[in-house]
Amino acid sequence: MLTAWLWLLAAIASEVVATVNLKLSAGFSRPVPSMIVVVGYAISFVFLSQALKTFDLGIAYAIWAGLGTAAVVLVGVALLGEPLTAIKATGAGLVVAGVVLLNLGGAP
Repeated sequence: MLTAWLWLLAAIASEVVATVNLKLSAGFSRPVPSMIVVVGYAISFVFLSQALKTFDLGIAYAIWAGLGTAAVVLVGVALLGEPLTAIKATGAGLVVAGVVLLNLGGAP
């Protein structure tokens, strides 16, 4: 199970890197960030597919998408100077809460 979590965390990390570079690619007009986007998403899907050998699809996808979304919000605020409004923070918190609830609902 630990290995599946490591695959999933690696999938999330590579998805976050790819998504941040999607912003930096300026509509795929900058070659280096554009390549990072393509490679990052490909790596993320490979890692996610490995995690899916252990996790249920709905649970793994919720964790991948939810934590990835929350991490992208934090990176946007910390590194890209994007504002963190109360509404944005609440939305990210609700996404994480949804992931937690899905996990609790999937427990035997």
